[in-house]
Amino acid sequence: MAFSDHFLERGEPIWDAQKSHRFVRELSAGTLDKATFVYWVRQDYCYLLDYARVFAIAGTKAHQDETMTHLLRVAHGILDVELDLHREFAADYGIGEGLDRVEKAPTCVAYTNFLVRTAHVGSLAEIAAAINPCGQGYLDIAEHGADFADEDHRYMPFIEKYTSEEFYEAVDWVRAFVDRCGERYPGERKAMERAFLTSAKLEHRFWEMADTREDWDVSEA
Repeated sequence: MAFSDHFLERGEPIWDAQKSHRFVRELSAGTLDKATFVYWVRQDYCYLLDYARVFAIAGTKAHQDETMTHLLRVAHGILDVELDLHREFAADYGIGEGLDRVEKAPTCVAYTNFLVRTAHVGSLAEIAAAINPCGQGYLDIAEHGADFADEDHRYMPFIEKYTSEEFYEAVDWVRAFVDRCGERYPGERKAMERAFLTSAKLEHRFWEMADTREDWDVSEA
């Protein structure tokens, strides 16, 4: 079994929880509340800025020039292409200004801090495992959404983006990256698994964060 498949098997309960989450179900059906989607756009924009940083840092740790080139290209692609989708969503909902001034919610802070810390102090193998759940999770959710959607609706661009041929290729590359790292660094497999499962759990919490529009309210403290 490929190491990336082992990850998916270990994370199956988390994957199932994501697919059945109310935010994901309502997004797929086109019934998700507009304000909740706007919240997700704002927080995911913040997330992606750090996600790009993680790929850039990973590029500096790569030993093979082909791997370095690809990781840095992905970092650029996130900033140049994926964030454009979020800017388009923002423009559609009248929030085109101020995306770069959004305050991260607690879960967004936890997730991005974990990723950036892993990038700085972890090995290349741990980074590969930590970045895997984001792309794989979005692909699986978007595929599930495409099957679940009864008709065209305002959130179809989300589903189409994350089931595009380009996105399939991006996820396949990360999976192959994980497999290579698992083969080359067998002593790091346990650390890789921990990193993968932590990111997967935080992916699930990210949907919960968006669904509840989590904030820093301390009024009851």
